[in-house]
Amino acid sequence: MSIFLPLHGKTALVTGVSRRRGIGFAVALKLASLGANVVIHHHRPHDLDLPWGGDDLDALRAEVRAHLTEGAQFADVPADLSDPSAIPTLIATAAAIAGKLDILVCNHAKSGDDGSILDMTAERLSTFYDVNTRSTLLLTTEFAQLRAPRSDMPRRPGDRIVGTKPYSEAQGHVFWMTSGQIHGAMQGEVAYAASKAALAGVTATVASELLELGIVLNTINPGPVNTGYMDPETTDRSLEEIDQYIATTPFGRVGVPQDPAELIGWLATPQGSWMVGQVLTTDGGFGL
Repeated sequence: MSIFLPLHGKTALVTGVSRRRGIGFAVALKLASLGANVVIHHHRPHDLDLPWGGDDLDALRAEVRAHLTEGAQFADVPADLSDPSAIPTLIATAAAIAGKLDILVCNHAKSGDDGSILDMTAERLSTFYDVNTRSTLLLTTEFAQLRAPRSDMPRRPGDRIVGTKPYSEAQGHVFWMTSGQIHGAMQGEVAYAASKAALAGVTATVASELLELGIVLNTINPGPVNTGYMDPETTDRSLEEIDQYIATTPFGRVGVPQDPAELIGWLATPQGSWMVGQVLTTDGGFGL
């Protein structure tokens, strides 16, 4: 019996894969199960500063490897993405695993140490922007350069990227992650919401440019997903009102990491490649 592996021979880089409770881990497992070579990125010091703490990276690596299909390759790369100089190395390392890089999932994020508008400082805003927004854009730049025609001519505002259309299939996939700020207030999380709103806001612009190179970009809002921050023993917030609200929602539960991972897995295949430049919410009806 043959097994359908739509990502066989493709290589995926998933950032922010440092905890088995995380969305990035679920995405890495999904892409591996579809046949992809998988490269994961992590920055453990970020987790160690948060209530839910770090994970056993050896166990995490072992689980990702266990989901690989026959012949698929695996690598993991630690990097602090608040440092722009780490980004070209990360992309180059991922591309070198199998000679190319086909899928980029920018799942990494800074969270915690946020506050209300009364708590904002230049340093706090910059810290969130550097990790959540700037590094995502720079990772996408490096990924796109792998497929861009070489040119020494500087581009002016308004100039279009010129590729080699038409494309019979997607030449690559990029996924960004946004948050619930597109549907309502996120009180007490101003810096995080601002950094993620920037990605949602520029999705159409960057997607239009990438499509000239045959690269498909979509941004995913996974809705409320419990990655540990809603567990009483590891939360960083009051859960009483949250639990009452969740009981009123269509499924009566928040998401699990596998929920957005299934969407990303499908979008990364040829069957999902006609979906382009969208900010997609997968939230089990929370928006209703």
